[in-house]
Amino acid sequence: MAHTHATDVLVVGAGPVGLTAAVELRRRGVSCRIVDRLPERLPFAKAVGIQPRTLELWDRMGLVRTALEAAVPLSGQLAYVNGVEQPRLEMVMPPEIPYGFAALPQYETERILAEFLSRLGTGVERGAELVSFTQDADGVTSRVRTPSGAEEEVRTRFLVGCDGAHSIVRKGLGLTFEGGALPDEFMLADAQLDWDLPHDHTVRAMHRGASGAVDDVLVCIPLPGAGRYRMSMMVPPELSTARQEEASADGVTHGLQSGRGPELADVQTVLDRLSPRPTTASGIRWTSVFRISHRIVDRYGDGRVFVAGDAAHIHPPTGAQGMNTGIQDAWNLAWKLALAVDGRAHPDLLASYDAERRPVGEEVVGRTVRHAAHGVQADPEDPETLMLREAQLLVGYRGSPITDPPGDGPGPRPGDRAPDCVGLSGEIAAYPLRLYDLLRDRDHVLLLYGAAPDPGALARTAREASGGRMETCVLLPAGAPHTAADGLPVYTDTAGQFARLYETDGPTAFVIRPDGYLGARLAPPTAEGLRTHLAGTFAPTGRG
Repeated sequence: MAHTHATDVLVVGAGPVGLTAAVELRRRGVSCRIVDRLPERLPFAKAVGIQPRTLELWDRMGLVRTALEAAVPLSGQLAYVNGVEQPRLEMVMPPEIPYGFAALPQYETERILAEFLSRLGTGVERGAELVSFTQDADGVTSRVRTPSGAEEEVRTRFLVGCDGAHSIVRKGLGLTFEGGALPDEFMLADAQLDWDLPHDHTVRAMHRGASGAVDDVLVCIPLPGAGRYRMSMMVPPELSTARQEEASADGVTHGLQSGRGPELADVQTVLDRLSPRPTTASGIRWTSVFRISHRIVDRYGDGRVFVAGDAAHIHPPTGAQGMNTGIQDAWNLAWKLALAVDGRAHPDLLASYDAERRPVGEEVVGRTVRHAAHGVQADPEDPETLMLREAQLLVGYRGSPITDPPGDGPGPRPGDRAPDCVGLSGEIAAYPLRLYDLLRDRDHVLLLYGAAPDPGALARTAREASGGRMETCVLLPAGAPHTAADGLPVYTDTAGQFARLYETDGPTAFVIRPDGYLGARLAPPTAEGLRTHLAGTFAPTGRG
């Protein structure tokens, strides 16, 4: 067996979640390897919907422009029941949200992330499969089968399993994966349709029987390309794969199934039955039968080994929540692993990954199961709240062990997402800036709003307590004199939107985490309060 030099992190699985983890590690200077058992990327449009929150994270990474240019907009949904058009759903975000909903086939998401990772000096090792692993107090020893069939021993500080519903990492950790399989089966197809419906809207056509229950459904999600859609439909009996469930080695029936896939005639039969307009399908790229389960692990990691994405939670694809939730898992974990690798993490920092992300996974699994059975009306929220939740903009970490208590004051509190705002200005740039422009390519940020008594001292406290990892920006209220602040970058809330959205009218310090959530809100800001908060995230010495 060959032995390799140690690397910091081994990421298993090169889907969107594993690639996100690898990118975020490499952006922070952490050495990592990423392996995937597949010899090449699959050309399947499995996960398609891109939520506004994911686009915000890609903005922070510096790759959102590439994604936007490759995607198509999702502006709303057209719904039909028994051929009768229902009220149209327009997927409109509040004006302060920088991005709308988008559709991008999974193979394109993976291409964009893999190319970005390559520019950081790391490539995907394809045809390499994790066989087993053991861990001790100092690291993880993994056995990886290479494309030649030989086995390689890889020694790393940490192991991250992003290896899907049948995760080897999850099984190796002995995590439970409680839940079950839904009885329905669906067939998927990537095809062109020649109808005249607007291409920026999803189409959902249902048939309700005499009892009122839905007994037939067609869902079409736009893809890049003229008239191209990812279609999902109920499976006819002759294509059912239900008998394969007993043969599943781990009892988890989820995702694309083996066996004969639907043919063009199968797809056209459903269109003839349910399409709201006469249409003909053509140009099929791929088809498959799809089974759905709902499961979640009892914990997101153990020791130096973690799971993320489908390795940790699976559920119905309702609302395009799965891949986007997994990408946020990877972001949350990666910045914490980077601190641990560098010896700058509080001893309990990595435990906050499970504390923050598992409740999110539990909520998503429960909500998507309800929506799959009863529709979005199962959660009778007002339309704006419903849309924000589907966009994953209401995900938060109030009560997290690494955020300050939220308190009951106005505006976003510790644990909440730091909202974007427009209308900021600097001394040199002649165009308006967004808050996210200030955060882009920065990791830990201390944002000082208003006339803090000694911004230089607060910035020094932030640098010292974070081991030099926290940058400081000053944001002045509209009309305040633009004065130097010990060499710190200074901006002005010219349009007053920051003051309105953050509901602050006096000096306040905001600690903004790498994943865009507020760790602390200190009013008035003090060096002692800042130091106390940062002590829960950073350790001054040692190595993980």
